[in-house]
Amino acid sequence: MSATVALHDGRAGNARQAVALARALDADAGDCTLHPRAPWRWLAPRLLPGADGAFGSAFSFLAVRPPALAIGCGRQAALATRLLRARGSQAVQILDPRIDPRHWDLVIAPEHDALRGDNVIPTLGSLHPVDDLWLAQARRDFAHIATLPSPHTVLLVGAPSRHVALQYDAFESLLRQLAAHARADYGSLSVVASRRTPERWRSLLAQLPADLPGIRWRDDRDGANPYAGLLGHADRIVCTPDSVNMLSEAAATLAPVFVWSVGIANGRLRVFLDALRQRGRVRDLDDALAPFEVEPLRETARVSAEVRQRLEEKGSE
Repeated sequence: MSATVALHDGRAGNARQAVALARALDADAGDCTLHPRAPWRWLAPRLLPGADGAFGSAFSFLAVRPPALAIGCGRQAALATRLLRARGSQAVQILDPRIDPRHWDLVIAPEHDALRGDNVIPTLGSLHPVDDLWLAQARRDFAHIATLPSPHTVLLVGAPSRHVALQYDAFESLLRQLAAHARADYGSLSVVASRRTPERWRSLLAQLPADLPGIRWRDDRDGANPYAGLLGHADRIVCTPDSVNMLSEAAATLAPVFVWSVGIANGRLRVFLDALRQRGRVRDLDDALAPFEVEPLRETARVSAEVRQRLEEKGSE
């Protein structure tokens, strides 16, 4: 059994954060995907009678020999880390568990969630594995991308959400704008969709001019996802404004980041975007796409160092 285990519900955003922090603290950290049973998929992270059987046999085995450190992300994992803490594990929960943070040794939550407490570590955005080593490996794994003409503009595409009412026609105009800019610069334009990107938007990627250099990735029908390689090779990155995870990873690269349609974002997402803008890490998309000096945003390294220090202090009490 690994000394450190990342727990999550299998959702990409939750898994990426839990595993990134766990492996920043312990390169040999394990990974446990939870399969909650009713009624716990609705009740988590509340600890009510019968919770020991919430996640089936795989978690039950883990609970018999609890890890020294359990790191969870998401509501289901918050219950699992509570259960493991009761069995002797130190427990770290990523994202606001929506109940008192005192049930965990540490809680890591985005600043825009406004969660505060003596054991709460705030972050600017989400945790992820993107750092210099990760980017260097991505460049090696996708070395062919380096042959695309420079400047290489990379567009990361999310989807409309309740916090950003992005429109199909506006997205179509964005693609035309970036294609024209890349052509005028004798550069290249690559576009990569996410799991959430609407099919109508994906279809537009295939309609970009065939003679304009670049990669258009809609989904698996276009082969292996080049996302990591594009982050590693980009001269500049343009993001849709809908995903904290996507924006956090773009901001961890060495490229200037431009955000499309920031003005229509609202709620906690807007608070996050404004924090990135005030820090100077991203700029609003304009017609110039002028390069600017950047300092990569590397919250995983900062947070893991603080987690290690705080847990060591708790262990010596």
